[in-house]
Amino acid sequence: MLSKMSPALLLSLSALFWGGNFVVGRWAHMDIPPLNLTFWRWVTSGTILLPFVAVGMWQHRARLKRHFGLLLILAITGMVMFHSFTYIALNTTEAINAAVVLASMPMVIPVVSVFFGDERLSLRQALGIVISVFGVVVIVSRGSWDVLLNLSFTPGDLWVLASVLAWSVYSVLLKRLPKGEGQAIPAMVLLGTTNWIAVCVLLPFYLWEYHTVGGFELTTSTMLVIAYVALFASIAAFICWNAAVPRIGANKAGLFIHLIPLFASIFAIIFLGESLKTYHFLGITPILVGIILTTSAKTPISQSKGA
Repeated sequence: MLSKMSPALLLSLSALFWGGNFVVGRWAHMDIPPLNLTFWRWVTSGTILLPFVAVGMWQHRARLKRHFGLLLILAITGMVMFHSFTYIALNTTEAINAAVVLASMPMVIPVVSVFFGDERLSLRQALGIVISVFGVVVIVSRGSWDVLLNLSFTPGDLWVLASVLAWSVYSVLLKRLPKGEGQAIPAMVLLGTTNWIAVCVLLPFYLWEYHTVGGFELTTSTMLVIAYVALFASIAAFICWNAAVPRIGANKAGLFIHLIPLFASIFAIIFLGESLKTYHFLGITPILVGIILTTSAKTPISQSKGA
């Protein structure tokens, strides 16, 4: 069925599900502590996935063991840090703000790639990054010189930037997974394995938060939140993404991540009563210019596999 759907539609669905994740996280921030939400998100999605990936995980156990160090880092950066930091951020910043700052990710990825020695940064990419950073600064400072001069950013803004950095590391390291017939780890096996590694890594942090902050009441609302982030933001989004990327290519697919702020903003306005501010428009313009410069550069750059 997925093979008959256009790659553009599949990638747009991924962005739609991930955009909704920001709104759901913001909506639930008063009811579910961030590490609770991250932990139960991956426990739920991992449980749903297990019947479909358990046989593959056993069949490919030798490859998984051989590359366990890399899989551990991928799980920590892409599933533990990125999502925990995002949910922590949504305690003190609006969903629109978080999603728009996320748009800086395609410019952060090549910087991280250079740091890890994977690729060189072209002048065009560097210019795009500088311009886009200006846009991010406008947004996180709320367009206020006073905020800049006094460095009074909200904690949420800084947590979003930390989550962007974590996902950028994840995206760059994805390229180091083995490729080729007889060496590659199937996408669903990779998702299921890193999912459960993330659960194990999260467990002590979840227990710490549970004993210091508390858990959450199991209500219809909280169950719907867990169901959404597990079924749509974790499983459906990754399945759509993984089905489309081999057909359209990673570079073109990565551009669809820019739909996430759009969908998140629409949902936030409809369901959370948030509104776009002048500084959002002032900030998103240089971010878009930076995106165009960076992604149109001749030197290939790393692209994200999801959010």
